[in-house]
Amino acid sequence: MQPEARQCRIEEYLQKVEFASLDELSEHVDASTSTVRRDLDILEAKGSVRRTHGGARLVNPRSEEFIFSTRDTHQLEEKEAIGRACAELISPNQSVIIDAGTTVYHAARHLESKQPQIITNSLPVANLFASASRLEVVVSGGVIYPRLGVLVGPQAVEAFSKIHADVALMSAGGITEEGITNSHGLLIDIQRAMIHGARKVIFCFDHTKFGRKSVSFLCKLDCIHTIVTDAAAPPDLVGALRDRGLEVIVAAGA
Repeated sequence: MQPEARQCRIEEYLQKVEFASLDELSEHVDASTSTVRRDLDILEAKGSVRRTHGGARLVNPRSEEFIFSTRDTHQLEEKEAIGRACAELISPNQSVIIDAGTTVYHAARHLESKQPQIITNSLPVANLFASASRLEVVVSGGVIYPRLGVLVGPQAVEAFSKIHADVALMSAGGITEEGITNSHGLLIDIQRAMIHGARKVIFCFDHTKFGRKSVSFLCKLDCIHTIVTDAAAPPDLVGALRDRGLEVIVAAGA
């Protein structure tokens, strides 16, 4: 593939996912990481791409769909119901990993009375508990990605690889019988470290995520324990997930 065509493919891919790791881009364009680095240097000089630790992000994304404040307006009633149901699964004083998803943020809003220890890479979650004097909040290191309200990069992955928590509350872009997927490649390694660091893994999905596949594969179903969703989730897939041994909780009140 000619350099110009390869760089065009990199830009098109970043338009879909906003940011990606070097390994992810290398696989997408079937080129070595050193070649991709040179392509990213050229794209950065043009002003279309910004290099990050271990990857690259788009400077001017076309879509607003990934912005935290925009995503948090989607299925708001369902997310609040799911958040309340998730919070009921947390026991007092547990250590809880919370990722950067908007649905999980609604669970965090109901946790203060449980006085958990919070471990997160979500800036909105960290801000939520900033004045909560009875809680201990651990924020991962990493590079701030403001649009998503999240800390990403190797430092964030390393932080969660050293954590051992009672529970991880997580969300992602889609769930099928094949597993769980997410839209952002740079979040995948962080989320996998979260999963490995928790004794119990709970995923929050509103009904729009069922049967949906996002860009990057995150994990198989046997890596998780519980799914919390709303009443509009498709019964056939809910049943199939239960048949696979997963606990599926349908939140009331949405």
